[in-house]
Amino acid sequence: MFDVSNPTDPINPAASVRLVGVGRSFGTTAALRDVSFTVAAGSFCVLLGPSGCGKTTCLRLVAGLEQATTGRVEIGGCDVTHLPPAARGIAMVFQSYALFPHLTVAENIMFGLRARSVAKPERQIRLDRAVAILGIAHLLARRPSQLSGGQQQRVALGRAIVAEAPVCLMDEPLSNLDAQLRADMRREILELQRRLGITMLYVTHDQTEAMGMADQVVLLRDGRVEQDAAPAELYARPATGFAAGFIGTPPMNVFPAEVLRPAAGAQLLAGIRPECLRLAAMGIPATVTHAEYLGADTVLTCVAASGARLLARLPGLVAARPGAPVHLSADPHDIHFFDAGTGRRVVTVQQSQFTEVS
Repeated sequence: MFDVSNPTDPINPAASVRLVGVGRSFGTTAALRDVSFTVAAGSFCVLLGPSGCGKTTCLRLVAGLEQATTGRVEIGGCDVTHLPPAARGIAMVFQSYALFPHLTVAENIMFGLRARSVAKPERQIRLDRAVAILGIAHLLARRPSQLSGGQQQRVALGRAIVAEAPVCLMDEPLSNLDAQLRADMRREILELQRRLGITMLYVTHDQTEAMGMADQVVLLRDGRVEQDAAPAELYARPATGFAAGFIGTPPMNVFPAEVLRPAAGAQLLAGIRPECLRLAAMGIPATVTHAEYLGADTVLTCVAASGARLLARLPGLVAARPGAPVHLSADPHDIHFFDAGTGRRVVTVQQSQFTEVS
């Protein structure tokens, strides 16, 4: 765990990051299309989305490892679209950690400083500061093959810290760690960002990481921004059916609105989060197909009479055998509506029309 008993001032004033109409094409394939968002200085922004949505390409454009086909990239208010990586004031932690196997921990951490001809006394000051924060002073003489996955992650973070850059980019840095260590490192990375006061862009496909760490989530889909919002807003008011289904554990149930009210018509989709459903005497008639007991709660997989699949996350142990008939109820204010054609959120539907669900 990082040492928070002796907080320090931010290593450098944080810088904002802004993408304006950014596109990136590889031949005839568009990896990014008209991507625009702004990350405030000193905030933690997560680029979230499924594999192939363009989030790593987006990060590499900010880093200068890729060049935008259209649009511009700004860091600290300056247009850096055509600047090389070294001139952008960024540090980066890669998914593979990119440690040199023949160098010691200390040499790996200071490699970038040596390459930039930083004076030896200054290199030592920065190294001492980084290892004190990360708690890895006892590892300085070891080589990467002698380190655990979590220790290698800390070394990669150390290399980013000593760069003293106002912006830090992370490309799925926890994907190679086991579940418990990922949870620990999430807390530590967030603590590190808060302590150093840097702007952080963090790529992941794991919505748990995004919801637990971010000030801002930029959800990408097929190279476009699906929604740009704070985690609470993304959860409470998803902009599209895709966003609704991507966020939450389990994700939101999205199904034809006529399941709730036959007169609703085929043009609407309804969404209800599993934790908002409950068992009741009346409501949506369904049949249990599977029950998964998780300790604090039970997730029931059900099929409504219309064939729609519904997940209900219920507190405690719920004894429900496959084939058991149930009725699922929800507060009308917990129902979301989306246009079946565009997938966009619909805000004009009157929830009062669906009072029978409760």
